[in-house]
Amino acid sequence: STAITCFTRGLDLRKETEEVLCPANCPLWQFYVFGDGVYASLSSVCGAAIHRGVITSAGGAVKVQTLPGQENYPAVNANGIQSQMLARWASSFAVTRSKDIALEAVGRSISTARPSTGKRPKKTLEKKSGNKDCKADIAFLIDGSYNIGQRRFNLQKNFVGKVAVMLGIGTEGPHVGVVQASEYPKIEFYLKNFTAAKDVLFAIKELGFRGGNSNTGKALKYTAQKFFSFENGARKGIPKIIVVFIDGWPSDDIEEAGIVAREFGVNVFIVSVAKPTTEELGMVQDIAFVDKAVCRNNGFFSYQMPTWFGTTKYVKPLAQKLCSHEQMLCSKTCYNSVNIAFLIDGSSSVGDSNFRLMLEFISNVAKAFEISDIGSKIATVQFTYDQRTEFGFTDYITKEKVLSAIQNIRYMSGGTATGDAISFTTRSVFGPMKDGPNKNFLIVLTDGQSYDDVRGPAAAAQKAGITVFSVGVAWAPVDDLKDMASEPRESHTFFTREFTGLEQMVPDVIRGICRDFLDSKQ
Repeated sequence: STAITCFTRGLDLRKETEEVLCPANCPLWQFYVFGDGVYASLSSVCGAAIHRGVITSAGGAVKVQTLPGQENYPAVNANGIQSQMLARWASSFAVTRSKDIALEAVGRSISTARPSTGKRPKKTLEKKSGNKDCKADIAFLIDGSYNIGQRRFNLQKNFVGKVAVMLGIGTEGPHVGVVQASEYPKIEFYLKNFTAAKDVLFAIKELGFRGGNSNTGKALKYTAQKFFSFENGARKGIPKIIVVFIDGWPSDDIEEAGIVAREFGVNVFIVSVAKPTTEELGMVQDIAFVDKAVCRNNGFFSYQMPTWFGTTKYVKPLAQKLCSHEQMLCSKTCYNSVNIAFLIDGSSSVGDSNFRLMLEFISNVAKAFEISDIGSKIATVQFTYDQRTEFGFTDYITKEKVLSAIQNIRYMSGGTATGDAISFTTRSVFGPMKDGPNKNFLIVLTDGQSYDDVRGPAAAAQKAGITVFSVGVAWAPVDDLKDMASEPRESHTFFTREFTGLEQMVPDVIRGICRDFLDSKQ
């Protein structure tokens, strides 16, 4: 079994069940324990074991079993330890003697957990729902490096706590989580863990200082990629924000992390404290680190504090920035703000198995986008001499449904009238979306010469605000492809001899859409 310290918490253990060894003579008054029988994972493991009577202060072996989080951990005095109440926590654990089965303890403890008798006045609804005018999902990326040190780390926690309270956290207001950056990033708690300011304050107070290099770049990239998933509590259509605190300067490169964050639609703010002095500049890898990481280098996303001492006056202005919904320029990305229609050639020269390869190609392109009722949308039209809308932009609003609809498309077989098909798609598929917020793209896939004129219809589509990419296979004439494509034609025209070559083009088509999207936003 693993030897642990008096202060090891349930959440510091990595496995579902783990045998640990508690040291002797831990000072009882120093234990933080929440609950009775089922303990919040914030609790000290050895403290919980003494409280439960599994060991005495002489220490010993304990079996720890991870359990799901719950609400209302009770406060109970047992074996010299007063456990505390906690409204809710994301995970729990139970402790048993090394050879008992942990689950028996769980069953017992849940039935004997006493409801708290403390009379607490009913919370007013206003407080629970929070500040509805401030819509934001925020990760505070705090500095846990040797640069800041233990003393200023505590001042940083106070400051973050004050900002969190000032924001007006609540079920319908802003939600926050915390990630600590040091040698390696650690997510301390997620957006979904708390929706009340006092619980957030408590969790911030409990954060331990990690120490290590200040690998802010690594932590920023990790947070942008992992923190804002729907499972972890991110909400649809609400700006994602990372507030990065940096004491001094980062020890790694932060530029690439800034790019990743922008690609993921995250708005990065940098709060730099005690920025490098003249004599320190030689040690700084990249003096312009702030400008490279923020969402936009327009002054709005960077914030400076001279020191960690006396920061109260900086709380309100920062909270106001974080609540300025309309300033969050990075929320809209090519992944969540485009409409893409695929116009696919169903003529008899394609053949059934190649038609399947075309469907695979459009699936792979569609897969890259965040499809939802308020995000990106996909439509597909198949054409021969005739046109058939397989599905329009509003028919399917989840990625799974779009992908299964693509798989179910049946091959028509017939002639090739590409020009007519472009006109049809512009009119009946894009027409209804005319005043929507998303940018419009049309991807034309064909394997041969069109029987009608493509130049006029393509020009009309572009005039209607649709960017056209042409993807040709086999006998598709390059001149036709270029005539259909938007300017610059070179970068909007793709060609492959074989249908199997479509797969290699997927990343380039996605990149092309994102490039055009960004160009349109500048």
